[in-house]
Amino acid sequence: MSFSFQPYKQHYRDNLKLAIPVVISQLGHTLVHLSDSIIVGHFAGTISLAAVSLINSVFVVAMVMGLGIAYGITPLIAQNNGKGEHADCGRLLSNSIFINLLFSIILFLLIYFGAGNVLSLLKQSPEVLKQAKPFLLLLSVSIIPLMLFTTFKQFAEGLGFTRQAMMISIWGNVINICLGIIFVKGLFGIKPMGISGVGYSTLIDRTIMAIVMGVYVFRSKNFKAYLKEFSLSYISFKRCRQIINIGAPVSLQYTFEVSAFSAAAIIVGQIGAVEQAAHQVGINLASLTYMMASGISSAAAIKSGNFFGGKSFGELRASALASYHIVLAFMTVTALIFVLANQWLPWIVTSDVGVINIASKLLIIAAFFQLFDGAQVVGLGILRGMGDVNVPTLITLLAYWVIGLPLGYLLGITLDMGAEGVWYGLVAGLGIASILLYMRFTATTKKHIEDYIFNDTLKI
Repeated sequence: MSFSFQPYKQHYRDNLKLAIPVVISQLGHTLVHLSDSIIVGHFAGTISLAAVSLINSVFVVAMVMGLGIAYGITPLIAQNNGKGEHADCGRLLSNSIFINLLFSIILFLLIYFGAGNVLSLLKQSPEVLKQAKPFLLLLSVSIIPLMLFTTFKQFAEGLGFTRQAMMISIWGNVINICLGIIFVKGLFGIKPMGISGVGYSTLIDRTIMAIVMGVYVFRSKNFKAYLKEFSLSYISFKRCRQIINIGAPVSLQYTFEVSAFSAAAIIVGQIGAVEQAAHQVGINLASLTYMMASGISSAAAIKSGNFFGGKSFGELRASALASYHIVLAFMTVTALIFVLANQWLPWIVTSDVGVINIASKLLIIAAFFQLFDGAQVVGLGILRGMGDVNVPTLITLLAYWVIGLPLGYLLGITLDMGAEGVWYGLVAGLGIASILLYMRFTATTKKHIEDYIFNDTLKI
């Protein structure tokens, strides 16, 4: 039996054209945290890096919860665009802004007051906690402009306009890095701020990005036809529920996975500050590839939404498989990079030899889960585009919190395998999630194709 890539060639081109700007834009979220870690790791020391690890582990859970809610608008925009119902896109944007602004304020309160109190109860280094809390306040405030930026970004991307968010993300990261170095080191007459410096730079960067993205959406001629009925007077319970019905499960999907990695950071923190810093180095590098795969997933969700709205189920399946091919090829390359450069890559973040020795071992493990990580996040994107979000949410809960994290605790703490043991549990969770999500995709698309053929036959 031979396999041909010929049926997928056009989908490769179309998906990559849409995906590449989304990948770079998605990468911007992780680059903010990576650049913060690099600046702190080189200019503030290992204890400060461990503090960044602890706070980022908490914040990233809230961030993906917010992003998941914001992503709820994209499949609906893509589906309405596929149906030619342009006016409803503006109404959806009105409701999405309302939901995301309200949700971002709730997240701010939860992060700062909730997480701030919880951190004091966990078995973390006192030196790490002392530096972590001021950083937590600044990062928690930044969730508000981040959510507004994402609202406008997801609206534009749902209509296929992806390059503008990419450019804004690139320049936002440049601003974040420049300000971070100035504030942490204390250049140009500014007093050195230490870890708080990267907090201020992140807050300023995200505020600028939100303003610029909003101006682009409302002033660009590309969206005039879609914004004719944009008005806060169109906020309604029906449309809010429509967005939340997709956004809430997507939020939970991301939350179950990312919170498992964040919980892993807290477990590793019980082993020691050096191990926790090494975990941060490994997670930062693995997060780069994950967010790039997440960009491919977002593009897959847009294409799936378009084809699903137009009832082109055969094209939907071919496009989805093309996305699987792309992400698996990409993650194979990144896995090889992690293996071949595992001793060198940690030096990007820190010069602490103890941290580097542990992080280099974690990168070998990260290489093994690259294919699983790429496959599961693309599977989630494809199903999200089709509006299938509830069963995938249960799959992520099972994979990460029922299997992956308990296994990681067993291996890492109970069996004394250290940080590596915790990461082996995460590999198991990713592997199970990727397999079950692919099975769900196969069964769902097959059912839609059979139902469509059956209904056409009845009409004849």
